[in-house]
Amino acid sequence: MKSLRLRLFATLLAATGIVWLTAVVWIYVGSRGEVEQVLDTRLQEAARMVASLASGFESLPGKSAPAAIAQLGSYERQLSCQIWSLDGRMVAKSSGAPDQQLSSASSGFSDRTIDGETWRVFTVEDAGHNLRVMVGDRLSLRERLVADLIKGLMLPALLIAPLLGAAIWASVGQGLRPLRRMAQDLGDREPDDMRHVQADQAPIEVRPLANALNGLLSRVEAARRHEREVTAFAAHELRTPLAGLKTQAQVAMAAEDPKVVRGALEQIVAAVDRSTRLVRQLLTIAKLDADAADAPRSTVAVGPILAEIVADTPKHDGTVITIDASVREMVLDTNADCLQLALRNLHENAVQHTRDGRIVWAATPNSLSVEDEGPGIPSDELDKLGNRFFRGRLRSPIGSGLGLAIVKLALAKIDAEVTISNRTGCRGARSELTFPVRT
Repeated sequence: MKSLRLRLFATLLAATGIVWLTAVVWIYVGSRGEVEQVLDTRLQEAARMVASLASGFESLPGKSAPAAIAQLGSYERQLSCQIWSLDGRMVAKSSGAPDQQLSSASSGFSDRTIDGETWRVFTVEDAGHNLRVMVGDRLSLRERLVADLIKGLMLPALLIAPLLGAAIWASVGQGLRPLRRMAQDLGDREPDDMRHVQADQAPIEVRPLANALNGLLSRVEAARRHEREVTAFAAHELRTPLAGLKTQAQVAMAAEDPKVVRGALEQIVAAVDRSTRLVRQLLTIAKLDADAADAPRSTVAVGPILAEIVADTPKHDGTVITIDASVREMVLDTNADCLQLALRNLHENAVQHTRDGRIVWAATPNSLSVEDEGPGIPSDELDKLGNRFFRGRLRSPIGSGLGLAIVKLALAKIDAEVTISNRTGCRGARSELTFPVRT
């Protein structure tokens, strides 16, 4: 059943029916006990009344036919009465009583089947007047009385059932109206309309759906805004090296001095390097943003990865790179691709800012650090590191402001973190990667 309204309607109707049937069964059981108690009391009262009347006879008939007992008012059709002498002779009976003795008990209640019909009998014995009075009624009459009571309850239920069903159907429709309004509101919106759904007036049960939908709209809007920002920044960053390429190419074409031509060509190479790095970082950012799943893990040796990165990264002649033995021995349970992205960008940042000095890689069991002897980071810019396209005042010529953003994204995939600070007591910056402790 795909319709929520039909499902709720069927559930409520079935629940109402079950409750009604349970109530009927309960009433049937309780009423039957009450009816039996009332009718038994009626038997006792009728038997004692007949016994008191019979005790006033002057003489009882002998062997003549049994006398007829006068009608007992409202008991005429339901009750049957017999009067027997203690020596076993029928003295009198009511018009509806059978010829056989209603009960073999000397006194009290008893049940007896006569001609296939069960009787409930109460017997009163009067030894002083030599008679025994028996008053009984058919159990089938009792069952009929209880059945009539249940029919009286079920008949209104059957008549009310269609009205109840219509009321349930209308109530379910009224309860689902906020969902229809929400769907209509979303359906009427333009594709770029990311306003929140109004959930203040919605029922409590609908608010979690509205809040989740508002959260999704917020994330979509943030993603769209981020995409616009990335596009705008990328266009701006690419415009500068492309304009420089064109200018330097024109200079090289117009110049006759070989030194001027060589200088222009070197500038062209630098602009190409910067553009290449920017495009590669943009593709990396896009890939990390698109991949929402956690990266698969395996046993990774850090030393060979870092050695390959150092070998592939050009450096200045005055830069000395040292990889501590602790790094060469370090093994992590992580993702090799994400780790390589983070290490490559951290190393490139360190190389770009260190023209004459040392770059040192070191490790502890759960952390990896790199220290450079560059200019360091202004204290007011430390909290901005990692923002996309943020380069700072001491930026390198070919930087694009995406390296640390890639580091943070890659480390987030493997549950690791990076902390960047200035070195204590000397110039330069320190970046420390902290990995989760795994058994």
